[in-house]
Amino acid sequence: MCGIVGYTGSLAAAPFLIEGLRKLEYRGYDSAGVAINGEGGLQVVRRKGKVAALAQSVKSMDLNGTCGIGHTRWATHGKPSEVNAHPHTSCDGKIAVVHNGIIENFAELREKLEDAGHTFASATDTEVIAHLVEEAYMGDLLSAVRTATERIHGAYGLAVTCENEPGVIIVTRKDSPIVVGQGETGAYVASDMIAVLEYTRDIVVMADGQFAKLTPAGVEFFDMYGKPVQPEITHIDWDVDTAEKGGYPDFMLKEIHEQPRVIRDTLAGRMVGGHLSIDELDMTTEELNLIERVTIIACGTSYHAGLVAQKLIEHWARIPTTVSVASEFRYDDPIITPTTLVVAVSQSGETADTLAAIRDARVKGAKVFGITNVIGSPVARESDGVIYTKANKEIAVASTKSFLGQVVSLTLLAMLLAQAKGRMRSNEIRALFRQLAETAQQVEEILSDTTAIDEAAVACKDAASALFIGRGMGAATSYEGALKLKEISYLHAEAYAAGEMKHGPIALISDGFPVIAIATKGPVYDKVVSNLQEARARGAKIVVVATEGDEDIKAHADHVIYIPKVNDYFIPITASVPLQLFARAIALLRGCDVDQPRNLAKSVTVE
Repeated sequence: MCGIVGYTGSLAAAPFLIEGLRKLEYRGYDSAGVAINGEGGLQVVRRKGKVAALAQSVKSMDLNGTCGIGHTRWATHGKPSEVNAHPHTSCDGKIAVVHNGIIENFAELREKLEDAGHTFASATDTEVIAHLVEEAYMGDLLSAVRTATERIHGAYGLAVTCENEPGVIIVTRKDSPIVVGQGETGAYVASDMIAVLEYTRDIVVMADGQFAKLTPAGVEFFDMYGKPVQPEITHIDWDVDTAEKGGYPDFMLKEIHEQPRVIRDTLAGRMVGGHLSIDELDMTTEELNLIERVTIIACGTSYHAGLVAQKLIEHWARIPTTVSVASEFRYDDPIITPTTLVVAVSQSGETADTLAAIRDARVKGAKVFGITNVIGSPVARESDGVIYTKANKEIAVASTKSFLGQVVSLTLLAMLLAQAKGRMRSNEIRALFRQLAETAQQVEEILSDTTAIDEAAVACKDAASALFIGRGMGAATSYEGALKLKEISYLHAEAYAAGEMKHGPIALISDGFPVIAIATKGPVYDKVVSNLQEARARGAKIVVVATEGDEDIKAHADHVIYIPKVNDYFIPITASVPLQLFARAIALLRGCDVDQPRNLAKSVTVE
């Protein structure tokens, strides 16, 4: 949450900063600002609201400096407002700071700084950093930032500039993402490489405690003691166009339609010589066979992917598996031993709670695998192995293609564990892999005609609440369907295993109350139909995701959305797609912004 950009070089900084902030707006959009460090001194412009408001203001101003930093905010300390927007400045206005993260001891630091004569203008934790740098500044900005960071506790990605050193930006990080790159016309910094790929493909993903000094001449890197270091450079080859809408009306729809490609890319190269192969996990078959317990840690949509994986791992590999919300994991005293495999699932690879859980698990001796979408992300770096979901950049805040990528990756992991444990023969693995690969075409079929989905959305758009139900794999899918509806349409929704209806939720049902069910052909089909009958008898409006060709289900539903027949264990892949489209259609009918729903940010890098 919160996006940072910075540039110093031979070109005007403001255009790059504004465009970079637009690309990072998925990280936060309640306010935005820039600081230009030019010959006329430091000029700071901040506006409440989305980057468009800032861009309009900057357009009418004379900001011609070639060095600057920018920020788009998701509020933590201090309400969304212009005064709380970044960049924050020192008392003398000569130092500007942008920050992603949370300073845990800011109240204590603020009190000490105020006692020392510093005056604060905002309610944010970030402003203490500007004053700490000011207090430490003796003519060397790098040294001052190093001294300031020694006093702060918490997570931070920082970019700092000072009018006494035109053209200089100091960058550092701890538990918050920062990338640095150098191009033909200058040096760049951002929270996410998407903001700089148009200008350079050679990226340094900064490590915790590392510092960088950006000047028009290039970038120098230093360790926490100020000693020069040689960084590892990553070359990025994916297409910048993945961040563009490509003719779709919104990023969410574009990303939903990219899901067949995500499935194919995630599976590419995984079947070698008739055996499943995931070399990057860096564990031998013998080591995998020693695993006695699996613990999956995740948040939000990733947690729902974990629920799917739990069923697959236990069914195929027969390994006891638990799924924990990452924010609770580290406080629950979980049972973790050296024979435990911890699987950390995070779209961004920078989720603060998930990273903390990884570190706790490693201390207890567990092996950690990461499932993430971002190359070089903290989750990837801190895991013993990683499966990349191959979703490329996901801009819409509500995850769609990342979810499918996670489910496919976790399915591969479940199959690999079953293979290592000898629970499934090679021919069974190959048959499952073929069926898994076929889901890409099945998703394409679902996307080819959304008429039934749109009709169901019209029927449900004015509801005050909705209930999602299913059994087995359908139950796990229902949880994600309910979350999508809540996230982007602001229509309250809950999901339950269908058998739980009689234990409370059925009391909600009255005339016209929407019940959305996963009722595909499978072992629990008849049970779900029975639950639908119970709901319909009480006046519910029934929307069913059903298997193509099932004519009988029409007797129990007001709206039927058909999907191709698929292996029951792959239902979350195909059935989740119409639920994504259903949520989007309702959101649009209700006048909501499907790409940037209120109060949410794409990645949560603080607790």
